[in-house]
Amino acid sequence: MQKKFIPSTCLFILFFFTSSYVHAQQVDTLKRKDSMPAAKVDSLIKIQHSPRKAAIRSALIPGWGQAYNKKYWKIPIVYAALGITGSIFITNIKTYKDLKFSYAAKYKASLPAPDPNSPYPGPYQDSTDYKKIKSRYLPLSLESLRQYRNQFRQYIDYSVLFFVVFWGLNVVDAVVDAHLKAFDISPDLSMKIKPAYNPFTNTAGISLVFNFRH
Repeated sequence: MQKKFIPSTCLFILFFFTSSYVHAQQVDTLKRKDSMPAAKVDSLIKIQHSPRKAAIRSALIPGWGQAYNKKYWKIPIVYAALGITGSIFITNIKTYKDLKFSYAAKYKASLPAPDPNSPYPGPYQDSTDYKKIKSRYLPLSLESLRQYRNQFRQYIDYSVLFFVVFWGLNVVDAVVDAHLKAFDISPDLSMKIKPAYNPFTNTAGISLVFNFRH
């Protein structure tokens, strides 16, 4: 019997993909001139770098939106997720067809042999396809073949579902990255450690100084 591709395999891939997605939300540093207001720069960047374009490109071709956002390192993750789920789908289809054929062949071979004196109306035994059954399925009973066939039919549905989910995550990731292109984490947003003196307690220490852009 072939290895079963159960939904937990896809769940593991989904966890890996979403974990990479969460930890990969890095924001690009924007170099701005003091003479240009920050709000105006944000507007210009949003016009030049459109989340809508990123979404459409990722929806058409997985990874295209990531390339548009210049997040090239994410493209292998996208194709690994889609490739693995696609491979599982193809394997499940092939196994399902083999099980379906084996079940039908065994069922026809288990029917009564033709007997002209028998009142049995038919259909009668047909062993034509029995010899074409793969050796791994021959020891299985009719009931086992039927159960495995139905089980792999469900696996096909699961693999299609996960493939669609990963395709959607690819689009969402591209849109989020495109929106974050205009997010400001310039050098003016910083934290510095400086020595400090408290005149009330007459003690020295250190202080944390945060700088914010106005």
